[in-house]
Amino acid sequence: MSYCTFINNNPSEQADYLLHKHYHDNQYGFPIHDDDELFGRLLLEINQAGLSWILMLRKQDSFRAAYDNFSIEKVAAYDEVDRERLLADPGIIRNRLKINAAIVNAQKILELKKEYGSFKAWIDAHHPLTKEQWIKLFKKTFKFTGGEIVNEFLMSTGYLPGAHDADCPIYQSCLPTSH
Repeated sequence: MSYCTFINNNPSEQADYLLHKHYHDNQYGFPIHDDDELFGRLLLEINQAGLSWILMLRKQDSFRAAYDNFSIEKVAAYDEVDRERLLADPGIIRNRLKINAAIVNAQKILELKKEYGSFKAWIDAHHPLTKEQWIKLFKKTFKFTGGEIVNEFLMSTGYLPGAHDADCPIYQSCLPTSH
């Protein structure tokens, strides 16, 4: 069952469904133009690895607070004190590898910004690639970016097709005009 089928055929007033519905209708597959928000989506996708997306949706506000509103510059400057603070924060996923990946990836994005001007410009400079080419590029560039993470990050930000079924009411709303 696709995400669209789940959302559009199983309406509910339960909190988890409403989180999914808001994400599906307003974020999933829509282009993101702000570098910090792109970084935040990548961070959430990395942290979702091995877990459920609803857990990320429940914890997204805690992630935003713990990681300085996803500020690439601030996260790139995190030190051991910040790592320990994050490892002790019950509002996020307390996994040392994922926390380290966030910091290293923020540092890498700062490097990319020097050459491309922005994280988004770096992605745009490589668009369009096949899913396999994207995975290879992300694995070469970032930490903790396996195939599923890269696929979901790029699909959820509109760089790869398939976020919505063609008959989904949201499908036309999130078609990219350009990146």
